[in-house]
Amino acid sequence: MNNITGQSGGTPPSRSFRLDKGNAKVFGVCAGIGNYFGIDTMLVRIGFVAATLLGFGSPVLIYLAVALIAD
Repeated sequence: MNNITGQSGGTPPSRSFRLDKGNAKVFGVCAGIGNYFGIDTMLVRIGFVAATLLGFGSPVLIYLAVALIAD
């Protein structure tokens, strides 16, 4: 073991997407996306709402698909 994280070699730990049910409003999808990309969860929520209201109905389907598939 030769680095701070205790892993041998120089590979960073793998990061995976997880729903954030602790900060969830509905299923935790937006909070999980915000955590994964390191951005504010409120910005992700505003983006989903704006895309849905502007006539792109697919964010609702994507949200439901991610909620059912993840975790």
